[in-house]
Amino acid sequence: EVQLVESGGGLEQAGGSLKLSCAASGFSSDDYAIGWWRQVPGKEREGVSCISRRETLYADSVKGRFTISSDNAKNTVYLQMNSLKPEDTAVYYCARAPSCRSTYILYDYWGQGTQVTVSS
Repeated sequence: EVQLVESGGGLEQAGGSLKLSCAASGFSSDDYAIGWWRQVPGKEREGVSCISRRETLYADSVKGRFTISSDNAKNTVYLQMNSLKPEDTAVYYCARAPSCRSTYILYDYWGQGTQVTVSS
């Protein structure tokens, strides 16, 4: 069974850091792209970052502050979030896709999400 489980969210002050984890099971995360998305109530889900064998991508809003990485031995993808801003507050999801260039509809498995709250 394919599963993605996020962890590491929480409450942090502006300027602080959090590290999210996305543990994959039922498939090898190295064979797919794993993307991080975030959503604020009432708004569309926004792509934050993605990693695959070929590339890593970042949204302009997080470039220079967030770093995506993977540990193939643990089948886990991480999102290190530094210099956090209140506008980073959202539920963060990881999801699987054929490539980092895939459109939203091609993300076929999603985690349950983890809340990140950044206070000013």
